[in-house]
Amino acid sequence: MKRVLLAYGAAEGQTAKISDVVSEVLRSHDIEATLVDLKSVPDADPAPYDGVVVGASVHLGQHDQHTVDFIRTHADALNGRPTAFFSVSLTVELDPAEAKGYVERFEQETGWRPDRVALFGGALVHTHYGFVRRHLMKRWAEGQKPGLGTDVSRDYVYTEWDAVRRFAEDVAADVNASGTRAP
Repeated sequence: MKRVLLAYGAAEGQTAKISDVVSEVLRSHDIEATLVDLKSVPDADPAPYDGVVVGASVHLGQHDQHTVDFIRTHADALNGRPTAFFSVSLTVELDPAEAKGYVERFEQETGWRPDRVALFGGALVHTHYGFVRRHLMKRWAEGQKPGLGTDVSRDYVYTEWDAVRRFAEDVAADVNASGTRAP
């Protein structure tokens, strides 16, 4: 059975939820998926895995710093095996070109060029924010594209789950097609 490390850096939980869905799809393809929150386990080692999927949330135009540090530390281990990256932000919903720019900047910053890249919409989780943040996010959303959720009594999820599953299916195919086997 092939093994994949699914490492993610998240601030509010949507990236973790996406990682869970990716891991479920990988497991349905007889791939052992090990989920690692890089905030809790920053020293995860990708070397023993047949493939690596990395997910990171974007806040204020920057990808999660734990993820950036992980990539920089393990760039050599990421080479020579199938790799994939997914970026999670509300910017995907508002300005896809800008969201793509975040990924390009991330690749330049880390020096890593994953085999596969996906951009997924994030979430406004008003019911999980504290009072101040909830109202700051509401004011921010009011100044954005019409239709972005401003009712602070509920949450808004902008993740396209079918796209997440398609991405995971493609990753599974990449891993299963690769001839490498981790030690």
